[in-house]
Amino acid sequence: MQVSHETIYRSLFVQSRGVLKQELLRHLRRRKTMRRSTHAGAATQPRGQIVDAISIRDRPATVEDRAVPGHWEGDLLVGKAHSYIATLVERRSRFVMLVRLPGKDTQSVVQALTRRVRTLPAGLMASLTWDRGMELAAHKTFAVATDVRVYFCDPQSPWQRGSNENTNGLLRQYFPVGTDLSTYTQTQLNAIARRLNTRPRKTLGYETPADRLATCVASTA
Repeated sequence: MQVSHETIYRSLFVQSRGVLKQELLRHLRRRKTMRRSTHAGAATQPRGQIVDAISIRDRPATVEDRAVPGHWEGDLLVGKAHSYIATLVERRSRFVMLVRLPGKDTQSVVQALTRRVRTLPAGLMASLTWDRGMELAAHKTFAVATDVRVYFCDPQSPWQRGSNENTNGLLRQYFPVGTDLSTYTQTQLNAIARRLNTRPRKTLGYETPADRLATCVASTA
């Protein structure tokens, strides 16, 4: 017999009651009271069409296997009152950058991302993989300004940006659902990113993302 991971997760949520449920919730990173399948409601979430979007299926193999640094994943973290921050995660090292956004419109997002990427050493961002959100509809403007190639995930496939999705879960420890993200300055966001980047990670053999990125950059210099 085989049982899927979704069945296990839902059994923990549904069967837990009373005090036991509250004790379990305290250990959950995202504090959700009900488990939903990654496919639940997918058909009810219409997304716009991004012109000239390059599919994730066209990414080079070196991006897919995390062989070299410089390939990033990105998304928006959503807060209260239509507030947002952009999250950028380097695939090989899991190094994270947070970008304060004045709005979700593509012009605001592209301008903010462009400014942040230009602060990086040359060549440290070669590609960016994004969701199908229209906030990056002006991806060609971003690509021309930064020389960063943008790839888009398949519709309703957030698992294709697994490093970014996992990091967003970690960030909910600092930005619980319902937080007004507009109250944070870029300096404060940098400080939170620094905490994550100096936290040892099991997936990195208990290295920190900052140390792993520094090693990767030194080896390719």
